[in-house]
Amino acid sequence: MDWKKVAVPLAAIALLLALWEGLVWAMGWPDYKMASPSDLWPAYLRYQPLFWLYGWQTLWRTVVGLALAVVFGTALGMVMGLSRVMNDALYPLLVGFNAIPKATVVPVVALMFVGHHDFNTILIALMISFFPIAVSVAIGLGTLEPEYRDILRSLGASRVMVFWKIALPKTLPEFFGALKVAVTLAFIGTNLVEIITPHGRGLGHLFQSAQTNSDFPLMFAVLLALAAMGIVLYYAIVALERVFAGWAIRGAA
Repeated sequence: MDWKKVAVPLAAIALLLALWEGLVWAMGWPDYKMASPSDLWPAYLRYQPLFWLYGWQTLWRTVVGLALAVVFGTALGMVMGLSRVMNDALYPLLVGFNAIPKATVVPVVALMFVGHHDFNTILIALMISFFPIAVSVAIGLGTLEPEYRDILRSLGASRVMVFWKIALPKTLPEFFGALKVAVTLAFIGTNLVEIITPHGRGLGHLFQSAQTNSDFPLMFAVLLALAAMGIVLYYAIVALERVFAGWAIRGAA
């Protein structure tokens, strides 16, 4: 195990927290104006049961939404990447849909599916995170070198074999790169629903409650908890990338 890959990120996080603490101390900000890292640990201890409960609710809905985004985005990207006509037809629609602020979509979804809080949250997480996956897969398949395809076809390979042996593996680096972006987008979608729709679930609801009570330490504690979960999922994807596309990672060997 390369300990530098662990030590460097941890050192960067520690440096950021130290700079944050020093800035608050230098500016003389009270905790009701700007919380410092040293103010957050008491908030975690005080609301520990809520962090475990709401953190789990946010995490599982985000993971489910991301998983569905992978399935939907990959299927859509395959359609676009393998057909120039479908790519020209769907790409403007996807760009237009992605340009719509999802904060304006949340109330619409909440009104359409009243009372289905988990479904609404997963749906928004899917809607906000599938776009980079679909685009990356479409680009990966659409830029397949015709020479490889022609050689395999001349050797008797079917279209299915060409897809599985050449086209699909070629998209893996782009796919995992997009998946790293989609993780953060899925968390954004989950928390948008938890904050905008008052159903009392998830870390977004805890953040909203802290904001209502002007509890800055709790607000920043929620933000750091979300950041920590995002980092964990990011490194889970990095591990999967090393398993399935390690050949494309520079210095992986």
